[in-house]
Amino acid sequence: MIRLDGKLVAESLRERLKERAEHFKMQAGRPPQLTVVLVGENKASQVYVKNKHLACQKVGIDSRIIEKPESLTQEELEDLLALLNQDEKVDGVLVQLPVPRHIKSERVFELLKPGKDADGLTYASAGLMWSGKPLVKPCTPAGVIEILKHYRIEMAGKNAVVVGRSQIVGKPMAALLLEENATVTICHSGTRNIKSFTQAADIVVVAAGKAGLFGKEDFKKGVVVIDVGMHGTGGGKLCGDVRFDELEGWAAAATPVPGGVGPMTIAMLLENTVFLAERKLKGSRE
Repeated sequence: MIRLDGKLVAESLRERLKERAEHFKMQAGRPPQLTVVLVGENKASQVYVKNKHLACQKVGIDSRIIEKPESLTQEELEDLLALLNQDEKVDGVLVQLPVPRHIKSERVFELLKPGKDADGLTYASAGLMWSGKPLVKPCTPAGVIEILKHYRIEMAGKNAVVVGRSQIVGKPMAALLLEENATVTICHSGTRNIKSFTQAADIVVVAAGKAGLFGKEDFKKGVVVIDVGMHGTGGGKLCGDVRFDELEGWAAAATPVPGGVGPMTIAMLLENTVFLAERKLKGSRE
């Protein structure tokens, strides 16, 4: 079984992004700029934002974190987004999810300009993607495609099953697999006998959100399994939605957790930021 190493793929991508970020800086007189908005005291979000900040620094992206208290109002967040939309020095914006319950996250998806949507999650970005004309793509699904391409895993003509229908992973994952000419089925909590679908698939992307839900018996021999799940085990270790060890000698290839899809999510955020910066600079010169 091929271990699909997301760390390796992410490192390769970051090396290319360093060159692009430096080239942009030479042309624009400043580095590409990503602004992350963090609302509240969610510990996991704080860790994610810190990791994103460090990753930006490594490739030459200027990263700014705007931290706001839990008490931030809906109106105040919308005013902040309006300012960031207008700021010509800001190339990409990411509002770290989840936001506090009193904040309507759908307003973020409505208000942020697609030309600054570094996470690829606004409604405008989703519409462009489903129309076959993506501007930027959601980071995690885009990272999955990069892994498959890096390892030269054929997607065209293959039966692909996506387990999960979230706006962040499941739905855009299906769209991107369709873009690669796979035949795609989406399974979810309302699907009867999910195993009948996963056992028939050539490629399975699991984003079910439940630790260790799938094992060897859920897949046919020679399958490619992409595990998007990430769960703490209580002992300081992480695991995914798939029992990875069971796949040895059965699957053709699979992503481990950690070290599979996770590193690619941040790498694709950097890719989106540099792309948006390049696009804006090109537009200003035309």
